[in-house]
Amino acid sequence: MNVKAYGAHAADQPLESLSIARRAPGPRDVRIDIAYCGVCHSDLHTVRSEWGGTIYPCVPGHEIVGRVSAVGGEVTRFAVGDTVGVGCMVDSCRSCPSCAEGLEQYCENGFVPTYNGRTADAPGHTLGGYAQQIVVDEAFVLTIRHPHDQLAAVAPLLCAGITTYSPLRHWNVGPGKTVGIVGIGGLGHMGVKIARAMGAQVVAFTTSESKRQDALALGAHEVVVSRDAAAMRAQANRFDLILDTVAASHSLDAFTTLLKRDGTLVLIGVPEHPHPSPAVGPLIFKRRAIAGSLIGGIAETQEMLDFCAEHGIVADIELIAAQQIDAAYDRMIKSDVKYRFVIDNATLAA
Repeated sequence: MNVKAYGAHAADQPLESLSIARRAPGPRDVRIDIAYCGVCHSDLHTVRSEWGGTIYPCVPGHEIVGRVSAVGGEVTRFAVGDTVGVGCMVDSCRSCPSCAEGLEQYCENGFVPTYNGRTADAPGHTLGGYAQQIVVDEAFVLTIRHPHDQLAAVAPLLCAGITTYSPLRHWNVGPGKTVGIVGIGGLGHMGVKIARAMGAQVVAFTTSESKRQDALALGAHEVVVSRDAAAMRAQANRFDLILDTVAASHSLDAFTTLLKRDGTLVLIGVPEHPHPSPAVGPLIFKRRAIAGSLIGGIAETQEMLDFCAEHGIVADIELIAAQQIDAAYDRMIKSDVKYRFVIDNATLAA
């Protein structure tokens, strides 16, 4: 069936209203009427082909919340009317060691992204959540337990939420741990909320003094302005874990020196240009590590959603119409959003 969507035909063209085809639900498929779709910085990078490899027409969106409108005959986990979500993946090989461990995001044969991934469906690649509907195998559909009036703010949990939750969970964050969050934006504000709910001592790092009160309001116990050299020196050898959410090239040395022995700096922001090479000495002499982390598997994403529902955690959002998306992208580049745009997909009918 054809549904309305919003997407782009080329990197140098604005997004516009499109009509796209969705497959009829197969035996294990769930059809979802999309209510809200979060806007991720990855959407902007992909639409404008800043990472290369974009397949057009491109319909972005991998932070999807909606209601089930149809299910295939073999579906067992969902029923019509259920509130559900879809994140960054809609399939994987399901047979490699990573998939067998529930780590589909590290599928050795490559997971199928919710948009811009090769598929048998027309037009030959996946089209994302800036659309009225999507059809997804039930194995990649998630249950949403938040109240109805929070659903728009739940959408960013499907990417920003799991991107920060997964490393916090993997490195066993909890009471007695001191965690730093670098950057108070779409990812960082979720990292602060989740780390605080896990029971850690949370320190937010920002380049701007003007964000101090915002970071405290989000749940940070302390705020450090990273441009203040004396304030940074005072944090040396303190942190068990630091999440670096910044999607711009910067020196990592300022943060590796803040780690305890055996502490880890985890990179979850993807810069357009590489970071400068870090100094080796601070790593060797304290057995510190620099690591990376990518979203989470389906089971962990469900765990994150349940954790956030239990603790009343949602994203701080600005709800927009689909027709405002290019302006929203331009504002994202300027960090002019607190802290995540979400599309009201009902506006696609306009």
